[in-house]
Amino acid sequence: MKINLRNLELFLAQNQMTASELSERSGVCKQSISIIRYRGTCQPVTLAKIAKGLGVDPADLIEEAKD
Repeated sequence: MKINLRNLELFLAQNQMTASELSERSGVCKQSISIIRYRGTCQPVTLAKIAKGLGVDPADLIEEAKD
């Protein structure tokens, strides 16, 4: 699943959260979060965990398809 990296970084900044803190809150290992931030993709279940850790709707982190 394609992730909107700009929104991910925005939500991290708004929550004044580091990748380590997101890892603790979401249950997704720090290495996986780093890979997601680099590749811009992840599995839907991982996206849901990250969104929960950030306190946002998963849809807010999905990259919209470009026509």
